[in-house]
Amino acid sequence: MATFPRRTVTIAFWAALPALVLALGLLWFGPYGARAQWTGTLLVVAVLVVGLSVLYDHVIRPIQTASNLLAAMREGDFSLRARSTGPDDDLGLLYMEANGLAEMLRGNRLDALESGALLRAVMAEIDAAVLAFDADERLVLVNPGGEELLGAPAAQLIGRPARELRVADCLEGDSPRVVERPGATRWELRRTSFRQDGLPHQLVLLTDVSRTLQAEEREAWQRLIRVLSHEINNSLTPIRSFAGSLRNIVEQQPRTPEGDEDLRRGLDIIGQRADSLGRFIAAYARLARLPMPVPQPVLVEDWVQRVVALETRRNVVVTPGPSVVLLADVGQLEQLLINLVRNAADAVDGGNGTVAVTWSVHDRALELSVLDDGPGIADSANLFVPFYTTKPGGSGIGLALSRRIAEAHGGRISIENRPQGGCIATLRLPLGREAAGFPS
Repeated sequence: MATFPRRTVTIAFWAALPALVLALGLLWFGPYGARAQWTGTLLVVAVLVVGLSVLYDHVIRPIQTASNLLAAMREGDFSLRARSTGPDDDLGLLYMEANGLAEMLRGNRLDALESGALLRAVMAEIDAAVLAFDADERLVLVNPGGEELLGAPAAQLIGRPARELRVADCLEGDSPRVVERPGATRWELRRTSFRQDGLPHQLVLLTDVSRTLQAEEREAWQRLIRVLSHEINNSLTPIRSFAGSLRNIVEQQPRTPEGDEDLRRGLDIIGQRADSLGRFIAAYARLARLPMPVPQPVLVEDWVQRVVALETRRNVVVTPGPSVVLLADVGQLEQLLINLVRNAADAVDGGNGTVAVTWSVHDRALELSVLDDGPGIADSANLFVPFYTTKPGGSGIGLALSRRIAEAHGGRISIENRPQGGCIATLRLPLGREAAGFPS
């Protein structure tokens, strides 16, 4: 098959052939001498050759220049430029567009190189293991943290299957979650999917949380020990003191009526402190052993009315919201709302304040509010700290237990002061697809 240059020259030759034959015919059959005929023939042929050469330079070479420019861009060389004759010329316009494309690709390549360098720097500094696997679960990317985790340099790891690297379990199961690795270390696993060159890949991030969890567990144990020690000592100290006093009374001879009365009073105090300690331990056990919720349909208005009816100290105003059905553990929700309503009633107890309950629906979530006109909160930072209380005789577990119940249902509780005085406790619980007013 003839090439494009040969086809172009051939077409130009055949286009000029009639004029060439006519010129030679007139020259050789006209009244001219042999010398003039040969001179004219050479001149005509020379003009044809020069014309074809000029045609080649003005048609073929520009195409070759554009081809070389595109080939250089395909090879990643964006430094070549074609000399443009201006936008008024079609060929110059082609060169201008090609030069603009080369400049744009050069900028994109520079941005990609800078982004790649930044990504490598971040991956090198991040305190986690980053692993990427292709569709065949073969490792295609690993950072220094991953090299340390797998115990080999990247050159020996790239291309090896996840099962051979003993991380195949990281490509399955829930994410995020905590996984155990050899050496009694615990890692937080996070996994996401991405596509490269049109093919699916998985990115795995493993963060060593052993030290963090150990520190948090240690702090939790220390807080628990402080609370337990404080409460137990509050009961044991008077018990020990009264036990010594009662021993002296028992050993006193002869016994007097006043001594017997002191003996009974001391025993009563010991019993009271023992009961108080028992209630504290029972409250802690209740908080620590909260069972998993057993969901069932709960009509919000019925739930609120049942709880409000239990508060006999004050008339609680209920402002009904929309008719909504929750999927929740009704027993736990009742305990939660009892605590919120009781706290609001305690806040206005002895005064003329009011307690109100209302609810609404926003973003497929129930927002229930308990409002009071009490004095407000002085220390909001410790509201949900277990066993923290500002009420005489309070156990300090009501709000902590309520928050645990809300979180077990995927919700949350917030308590804050109202601008006009008093507090507002807001319970937010997600609504399932079966909830009234939402499509299935």
